[in-house]
Amino acid sequence: MQLSLTLVLTALASLAQSAVLPPPRPEPRQTTGTPQIDYDTVVVGGGPAGLAALSGLARVRRNVLLIDSAEYRNGATRHMHDVLGFDGVTPAYFRHAARQQLTHYETVSWINGTVTSVVAGDPPNNSYFTISSSNSSSSPSTNITITARKVVLATGLRDIIPSTPGIVESWGKGMFWCPWCDGHEHADQPLGLLGSLDNVPGNVRELVTLNKDLIAFVNGTDTPYYRNLTESKFPKWETYLRLHNVTVDNRTIVSITRLRDGANETADPSLPTAPEHDLFSIRLADGAEVQRAGFFCNFPSDQRSKVGQEAGVVLYGGRLGVNPDRGLVTNVNGIYAIGDANSDNTTNVPHALFSGKRTAVFVHVQLAREDADKELNGTAAAVRRDLWDRDLEVEARSLWGAVNGSPEDDITYVGEFDI
Repeated sequence: MQLSLTLVLTALASLAQSAVLPPPRPEPRQTTGTPQIDYDTVVVGGGPAGLAALSGLARVRRNVLLIDSAEYRNGATRHMHDVLGFDGVTPAYFRHAARQQLTHYETVSWINGTVTSVVAGDPPNNSYFTISSSNSSSSPSTNITITARKVVLATGLRDIIPSTPGIVESWGKGMFWCPWCDGHEHADQPLGLLGSLDNVPGNVRELVTLNKDLIAFVNGTDTPYYRNLTESKFPKWETYLRLHNVTVDNRTIVSITRLRDGANETADPSLPTAPEHDLFSIRLADGAEVQRAGFFCNFPSDQRSKVGQEAGVVLYGGRLGVNPDRGLVTNVNGIYAIGDANSDNTTNVPHALFSGKRTAVFVHVQLAREDADKELNGTAAAVRRDLWDRDLEVEARSLWGAVNGSPEDDITYVGEFDI
């Protein structure tokens, strides 16, 4: 029975790697004057954040298109964790299941493609945007240009993986960066830490409940500069590492070789977690080799797509700057950023889902306000910044309360609006 379940989920995951046919594209809407507006909103990116935004707007029958480049930060990961109801499934299966559910909503659709530009119309009002997309994977390649009143960027991040032989090949499979995402499967195993010295104490602090056998391979960064930096970030760090028996190895890493693949193809796919017994040999510059069952890594990351920056969105610490009190809107009126790509500095799937839904609420309310202005005044009113500073948040808060239930009697209650 376990094997048959595995085969079923494997087949579904394979199906999800290919394009899922979208529902019929809704007829474009015509606004007063030119140009023709095709969609209320275009969502850029089809990971958890983008899918959540699409779902939230589908629920209020907004006319929305999602454009998905099929590039995902967690694409190499064996399983996705900490998402209730989907704990332990593959990322591909999660996307497949989400898209299957979204086919029941007639006002939303999606296509494969890479957005190459987002250009605001009639700035600074930004009453519409022109979005260009290309799809080189189709034969022949296709290029489209569409218009939308709002744009939601769910473009994600990419990890900058060192060129050291063996790391790229094993990324996401025994080498991970998030203990909540993958740590439980490697609990009580001897792990290595990969990254500069200043990140080691914080990494250890996150892993102490999972692993006791830790070696930090800092690759030549145990220097006076990094020691001072580490002390400023984590006072008494040396004492802390001694308390937890953590060894710091400063030798240069030459290569990492996989000795055993920890994927368990016969594990019961209905279970949320199962141990993964990987094994690696890390070769050092002096010829020594050390074996570890896995690695917790601390590598930098950057924006997977430059389309937000090129549209004028300001970066905060390398992330698309957003206002968390205004539905994750950026400094460019009408452009929102959600998920890993934005500056709220939370990177996990539950957060991505939450951010997508929250922005969907704000976008819907703002569109409704603009429609009301048009109905009452006979023309579409300019998008004014003071709308954000007055009662837009009040309306979004009210709508949030209506769909969120109450803490006393609703198990779907997820917290106050400001959380």
